[in-house]
Amino acid sequence: MAPKKTHDVTDTQGAAEALRAALDGGGIVLPSPSLRIDPASPGLQLVELGRVRADVAVRLARALQSGTRA
Repeated sequence: MAPKKTHDVTDTQGAAEALRAALDGGGIVLPSPSLRIDPASPGLQLVELGRVRADVAVRLARALQSGTRA
C-alpha cells in the first residue's frame, strides 16, 4: 500500500519540514538530529523522530491529545 499523502507532501524532505513546522506551531522544538530524514532507507521515505527528553515527550503527547498548543 502506498503511503498516504498529507497536505500534498510527497517527498521525505517536505514531510520532515511539514512536521517540524507543525511542532514549532505547537510550541514544541525538537533538536535537528531528532527530526531528520532516515539516510539508511531512502526508498522507504522514513522521517526519523529520534530521541527527546521526557518533558518534551509529555508536551508532544498533550498537544496531540488536545489539538492545541502544549
